Amino acid sequence: MTTGKIRIGIGGWTYEPWRGVFFPEKWPIKRELEYAAAQLTAIEVNGTYYSSQKPATFASWAKTVPDGFVFALKASRYCTNRKVLAEASESIARFTGQGIVELGDRLGPILWQFMATKQFDPDDFGAFLKLLPTHQDGVALRHAVQVRHASFQVPEFVALARAAGVAIVYADSADYPAIADVSGDFVYARLEAAVEEEPTGYAPAVLDRWAEAARGWARGEAPDHLPRLAEPAPVVPRETFVFFINGAKVRAPAGAMALIERIDG
Repeated sequence: MTTGKIRIGIGGWTYEPWRGVFFPEKWPIKRELEYAAAQLTAIEVNGTYYSSQKPATFASWAKTVPDGFVFALKASRYCTNRKVLAEASESIARFTGQGIVELGDRLGPILWQFMATKQFDPDDFGAFLKLLPTHQDGVALRHAVQVRHASFQVPEFVALARAAGVAIVYADSADYPAIADVSGDFVYARLEAAVEEEPTGYAPAVLDRWAEAARGWARGEAPDHLPRLAEPAPVVPRETFVFFINGAKVRAPAGAMALIERIDG
């Protein structure tokens, strides 16, 4: 059976509590990306949310990681943290034009994350989705949106995302609504409910279920146990991204590596 590639990772690679836990003792800080990329298959970059980067920085990241590795980039807060999303055109262009194309084939989806207070306005949100560029300097761009207000739990939101070809982020979180409708040509999941008392953040049986869900997404299926708002999307193979992020962050690398082991085993 044909399936999409499953990519599993964490948020960022610079985190002091990982030193001596994920990274070996006395591992050089300058080589932490190199080490992380050898253990994982993707990383979600959070720094791009707070500030822009130089083209040379993206090029350096691309050279540091192995073939097949992918970076997801969190879009600038100036694009999403605004009263009127339809007015974000200039900020979006500034973000996509800062040099992200220097990542080449290491460029994964762009994550557009919205404040938990941002409510669903179909006209404004639809206008925002239309601003997202399909290409930058000849390089194709893919987009995922993470909404965190209960007002988005309506079929109309799913319809807008599907019309735009944008993936809705599925977030495993106790704080935000879970929307598992597949809306793009890839799947983007964030596992945000890790606990520190579990060595891998999630209990082994729970990781087994996430492995099953990831395989289903990659085959193009919609896991039955996850909440949906609309009819299932067409069953076609989809590249699938799963990130262990937030929650008990110190456990994120162990959780990601445990899930990779389940997928590859």
